[in-house]
Amino acid sequence: VQLVESGGGLVAPGGSLRLSCVASGVTFAVAALSWHRQAPGKGRELVARIGWGGDAITEMESAKGRFTISRDNTKNAVYLQMNDLKPEDTAVYYCRALGLDFDYWGKGTLVTISS
Repeated sequence: VQLVESGGGLVAPGGSLRLSCVASGVTFAVAALSWHRQAPGKGRELVARIGWGGDAITEMESAKGRFTISRDNTKNAVYLQMNDLKPEDTAVYYCRALGLDFDYWGKGTLVTISS
């Protein structure tokens, strides 16, 4: 099983990024999917989650109104659209697939917000 994140990079404040996570070896359609992030020197935090039925919730207060999670089960993919990025959004972003009998994480993609 592999979850591979992509789309990270260096962006100026106010910019946008779209993160992608594509899975192989596991069917996303039966999983709850989520994005988490870990900033330098901090613990891993839940950013947003989306149920198998498509109900999307941005959990992180500072990300509400700026970040949106979505999924495409036909592509076994989950996305995180991030707008109006701020320096404090700098972190490694991880996707997670949680099912009844599995819990998989990707290795992360680095997002750096700096001018």
